[in-house]
Amino acid sequence: MLTTTQLEVALDAEAGIVKAIAGLSLTICQGQTFALVGESGCGKSMTALALMRLLPENGAVVGGDITLDDTDLLGLPEYRMRSVRGGRIGMIFQEPGTSLNPVLTVGRQMVEAIETHTALRGDAARAKAIDWLQRVGIPEPERRIDDYPFRMSGGQKQRVMIAMTLACEPDYLVADEPTTALDVTIQAQILDLLADLQREHGMGLLLITHDLAVVAGMADQVALMYAGQIIEVAPAAQFFAQPQHPYARALVQALPGAGRRDQALAAIPGTVPPLTQDFTGCRFAPRCVHAQPACHITAPALTGEPGHQVRCLLLAPGGSGLGRVEAVTRVATPVATSVATSDSRQVSTLAATAPAAAAAAPNVPALAANAGAVPLLQVKDLCVSFSLPKRVFERQAPRFDAVSQLSFNIAAGQTLALVGESGCGKTTAGKAIVQLLRGQAEISGSALLDGRNLFELQGAALREARRSVQIIFQDPFASLNPRMRVAEILDEGLAALQAQTLPEERHARILRIVDQVGLRADALQRYPHEFSGGQRQRIAIARALAVQPRLIVCDEPTSALDVSVQAQILNLLRELQRELGVSYLFITHNIAVVEYIADRVAVMREGRIVEQGDGADVLLRPTEDYTRTLLSAVPRM
Repeated sequence: MLTTTQLEVALDAEAGIVKAIAGLSLTICQGQTFALVGESGCGKSMTALALMRLLPENGAVVGGDITLDDTDLLGLPEYRMRSVRGGRIGMIFQEPGTSLNPVLTVGRQMVEAIETHTALRGDAARAKAIDWLQRVGIPEPERRIDDYPFRMSGGQKQRVMIAMTLACEPDYLVADEPTTALDVTIQAQILDLLADLQREHGMGLLLITHDLAVVAGMADQVALMYAGQIIEVAPAAQFFAQPQHPYARALVQALPGAGRRDQALAAIPGTVPPLTQDFTGCRFAPRCVHAQPACHITAPALTGEPGHQVRCLLLAPGGSGLGRVEAVTRVATPVATSVATSDSRQVSTLAATAPAAAAAAPNVPALAANAGAVPLLQVKDLCVSFSLPKRVFERQAPRFDAVSQLSFNIAAGQTLALVGESGCGKTTAGKAIVQLLRGQAEISGSALLDGRNLFELQGAALREARRSVQIIFQDPFASLNPRMRVAEILDEGLAALQAQTLPEERHARILRIVDQVGLRADALQRYPHEFSGGQRQRIAIARALAVQPRLIVCDEPTSALDVSVQAQILNLLRELQRELGVSYLFITHNIAVVEYIADRVAVMREGRIVEQGDGADVLLRPTEDYTRTLLSAVPRM
């Protein structure tokens, strides 16, 4: 067993001592999947880093124990911990872009890990690396193993991280958002692979994620964290059938989907409280609609049956209960099924009902009334190709066509969702439209914004166009300047693109937009590395919204966000669309988000659009086998 007992972790930050984890106890048995869920900044990733003894320099375990079988991990010298780290306990990090060495090929990094933790050497280690790249769905693994990380998409880098970790065959795996950057078909394949490894080798899995549908299909045990504490722990089936804590109920009700398209999502008000303070009562009380005066005074303990415990005064013995609260709809555990992809490879899925893509997206409303409006953006025959490294004896460098003959329109105030597997060209198309690939790729076709071809604009005209078109990047950490505070990051775009505004006006707008995306005002004076992945994504969203653009290319804008913050962001995007008429090119693999926000849907495969149309038509009545495969692979509760 891998066990933590009353674990306490503190960070020495500028704002004071941050009590990141307070009295956390959990046990992971071999062959068991233990899911840790909760909002961004609640301490999930810090728990994973503490287990691996990879805390940042300003962090330390100040209390409690971590034991692996009978070994005290906190007492091991570093040279012995190196054999445990990666060998017995593997870890998949949340941000693959910053976890891979940019100056080494992915093959060299994988072979290094395999040779360190197994008996394989040389060609045998390389062969195993290629085998694992193939198992996680990397196309042409014999060639891609010699690529550098920057030549891969976000989803492909995540798969490389997964392959590198699993190739060492650890006894326990700490997976921090392992499927966040993956499309639904690859996600199903990875989850099926993890399940097979657990059956074959009895591997214990600590799954850290905000995707409740994945948790429902994978986990044996679920622990819900909030502000550094576990506030509810239960077997997965019981947790989803009858969540007890008000926070757990609110999370389930915040999930997007077609059935909630005509209403705002049930976002939880406020944010996770700063962990530098000394808490006297329940940490969730300021945001709880059921809070009583006693909740602000007395700190609750975990109480309840041995299998299902809750940290809530109202649910403790003698408590008054939650009053007249409607029970959350019972959630059926997804059934693992299998569908055949177009290349005849069997892919495991977590669809609750395998055959019917139509059943997967009930009650999708008709297209918005603005569908027939004059297009704000017209993309016609867009092609993007890159030069590949020239090999020995080759006369001409080969070319890779990332996007081919792409055509679509987006009307003012409309959302077009661009969906497809990782590496199909979605992000490349978005970057080309925002003019971020000039000089890096060969681009043809046209992208007309109000009749002006963005590919032909230069100088002042291009700067003017950048005020109207912004992008939210897939990897928030890589897109934020690590040497600038958040206030400087947000002000930079305003000062460059709206120089006529006064500094006081810019500051007031920054304060307003930071509040809208669910961050506290004190975040403005902090650096990007001081935030969690989800909080950094909110900063990136705030930066794009600050200049009030007419079109935003949203590249996986909610992939790093937990359920409650995702609900806030989706509500915010729809509110801005109603008020300002802003349009969205929404690049995502989250079909539930597509059902909720998209007016039109375009499905991409290998650089081409294979199907597009009204949201209802594509999601309920797909005509292409590939679209049906995508929809049937969606994990649902």
